[in-house]
Amino acid sequence: MTRKERVLAAINHQQPDKVPVDFGGNFITGIHCSVVEELRDHYGLEKRPVKVCEPYQMLGEIEDDLKDAMGIDVTSIFPNRTLFGFVNENWKEYKTWWGQTVLVSGHFETMEDDTGTYVYPEGDRSVAPSAHMPKKGYFFDSIIRQEEIDEDNLKIEDNLEEFKLMSDDEAAYWEQEAARLRGTDRAVITHLNGTSLGDIALVPAPFAKDPKGVRDIAQWYMTVVEEPEFVQELFERQSEIAIQNMQRLNAIAGDVIDVVVVCGTDFGTQDSTFCSAGTYDEIWQPYYKKMNDWIHANTPWKTFKHSCGAVESFMSHFIDSGFDIINPVQCSAAGMDPQTLKDRYGDKLTFWGGGVNTQQTLPFGTPEETRAEVLERCRIFSPNGGFVFNSVHNVQALSPIENVVAMVDAVAEFNSRG
Repeated sequence: MTRKERVLAAINHQQPDKVPVDFGGNFITGIHCSVVEELRDHYGLEKRPVKVCEPYQMLGEIEDDLKDAMGIDVTSIFPNRTLFGFVNENWKEYKTWWGQTVLVSGHFETMEDDTGTYVYPEGDRSVAPSAHMPKKGYFFDSIIRQEEIDEDNLKIEDNLEEFKLMSDDEAAYWEQEAARLRGTDRAVITHLNGTSLGDIALVPAPFAKDPKGVRDIAQWYMTVVEEPEFVQELFERQSEIAIQNMQRLNAIAGDVIDVVVVCGTDFGTQDSTFCSAGTYDEIWQPYYKKMNDWIHANTPWKTFKHSCGAVESFMSHFIDSGFDIINPVQCSAAGMDPQTLKDRYGDKLTFWGGGVNTQQTLPFGTPEETRAEVLERCRIFSPNGGFVFNSVHNVQALSPIENVVAMVDAVAEFNSRG
């Protein structure tokens, strides 16, 4: 099989020749830039600064030579703007506090003080910074910049300001990326714009210079409880705009894209869920279903749902919402036993992730422990397809390179067994 055929077989619940692999295909299956540099060194690849393709989490671009070395079957079209609202262009060198020289967008503007590093939305130093990397931290946290709001008179438009129809500049970007990847032998994945619906990474709007509306995460959760009609109307408006943008995207690149990340909204904690399944069905499901139904009726794309945490009780609801793929498959969370997940949902959902624990095993275990966990997860999830290997969320900074290599080697070992 080609790499693309391997991924497509897996997500169509057919047995591929090998377990397909994704690292760096999107912003929730990536690798921290520091680890990308170590991987390039390990595989003896050309020494050059790693591009930080997603500066919010400091994720490094995995170039084709590293994809080949790691056996990666997926490639991507990243959004044309980062989570800080600027385009990745005019790359410049940037020295991190941990001593790594990376490449960042020419619009990446920072300020440092005793507490760490601040970054500015759209690279505009005339406004307040929108995110902060704590001293000795390895990624940014959003800064809550919510202005005083009248809870009795919330305005839909304030939380809708970033949801716009695709501009001609954006369309030109998609046309360029589609031309670049047309004919690739890897499966192509991309993030859709404006479909996540209440993703708390996006609620504070780190990309906006002066965000209006409900932008405090705690306030957002309270609004879901106290003003569900407001949230439903907001999601209705957002999903209408999203479908119009998908129509244009499909006309430009529909034949190139294989998988779309629809939703990055987390519904789980380590031990439970943020809301009941009933609340999910009332507030989120109608709008996810509307978007997924449009995708399945008009494109060949498979739809990708991300949710961390203990979401086993939500799996059937994700299926009813029309999602094809679940990520990151946090098997260490309560109720997320791998065999149970495969037995109950493996014929309906593709598990994209779950390959190794990035909170414990990968950063703190041994190479032997990493290998054993990867082999066991492949054994459980791979039968009859429905599995794309990735770690449980992004590979974080400080993950020992020996463990990361042991993870990659273990997948290759499993695949070599036939």
